[in-house]
Amino acid sequence: MRVTVVGTSGAGKTTLAMRIARETGCARIELDALNWQDGWRDLQTHDPEEFKRRTAEAVAAEAWVCDGNYSMVRPIVLARATHLIWLDYERPLIMWRVITRSLARAILGTALFGGGNTENFRHWLDKDHPIRWAWNTHHRRRTEYEILLATPPYANLSILRLRHPRDAEEVVGWLGEGSRT
Repeated sequence: MRVTVVGTSGAGKTTLAMRIARETGCARIELDALNWQDGWRDLQTHDPEEFKRRTAEAVAAEAWVCDGNYSMVRPIVLARATHLIWLDYERPLIMWRVITRSLARAILGTALFGGGNTENFRHWLDKDHPIRWAWNTHHRRRTEYEILLATPPYANLSILRLRHPRDAEEVVGWLGEGSRT
């Protein structure tokens, strides 16, 4: 089983992927951790070939759960995935989640992706900060996935489009059962 979890920033991709990995015993791949280096230097911009290489190496495994939305490596991930879980939640829920997550990380000084990166209030108004990113890309991301998942190359995927967090409980149980049979 190779599961990819997608959705807008703040949807809960990482949290759901961790739960599925724990329930199924599959390895977890966090695309943010592959991309972001210390000092918030991202491979997607500074070394795209290395980002693609790391992603291809990670998804070459027989079983995994991956979370992330990077269009640059999406074809690499989707070519290997068997299941795609799309967290397609409404904007108010997304915004609540991304704001509370950012606030908690800033207050606690939580280290992210390699340990050298932390949330900083000074960057909250940056166009690429997750709060602004989630707000600005919510509608576009929904449209992109509707179009993308309707194309023939992805007919091999078992696609689960979740519209509410309560739907995730059933999916975790279903995938967990499937991994034990």
